[in-house]
Amino acid sequence: MSEIPKGLLYTEDHEYVKATDGSDVVAIGITDYAQGELGDIVFIELPKVGARFNKHDVFGTVEAVKAVSELYSPLGGEVVEVNDRLDKEPALVNTTPYGDGWMIKLRVENASEKDALLNADAYAAQLGQ
Repeated sequence: MSEIPKGLLYTEDHEYVKATDGSDVVAIGITDYAQGELGDIVFIELPKVGARFNKHDVFGTVEAVKAVSELYSPLGGEVVEVNDRLDKEPALVNTTPYGDGWMIKLRVENASEKDALLNADAYAAQLGQ
């Protein structure tokens, strides 16, 4: 059974949105379910700071032993930080997807876009958990 922390928001594409200390900045990564489905992650391609994305734009890719998967931005905004540790330690996404395995921090342009995301219970229901 996948870990689905309360207090985060989720997409149907298995990304999560986590609040940060900055009121309009969120951390984005892939869920425990997603990393489990992908298997051992060997490479992650992420955008540069300053890149801008609309909701559901592709912001990067995750390469695992058995698949390559696109990453979709759950919200529109500007990348303000990239987790550079993932360049050398992509397996952090496998071991701690909600902690050190976060991917980007995004300054959200339209907070109302969060309303379309799933809470933990709705995401668990989507997974059949």
